[in-house]
Amino acid sequence: METTNLSLSDCVTLVMDRYLADLQGEVPSNLHAMIIDEVERALLANTLQHCSGQRGTAAQWLGINRNTLRKKLQAYGLDT
Repeated sequence: METTNLSLSDCVTLVMDRYLADLQGEVPSNLHAMIIDEVERALLANTLQHCSGQRGTAAQWLGINRNTLRKKLQAYGLDT
């Protein structure tokens, strides 16, 4: 499959397919919460990295309040 022009949705589908295949038939548990948590953690960490750690800028990029960002960073242990 050509991977240079994949949408974000296509990327999620590919990773989910790989994850489910790795389970080798085992039934996943709480899949929605797990995926949302993993994606949000990566989104926050990556955005902060691209904003050179500037939380105000990261909050603006994410379209969330700076206090909301602070709480999310604390929840994920990314508030260092």
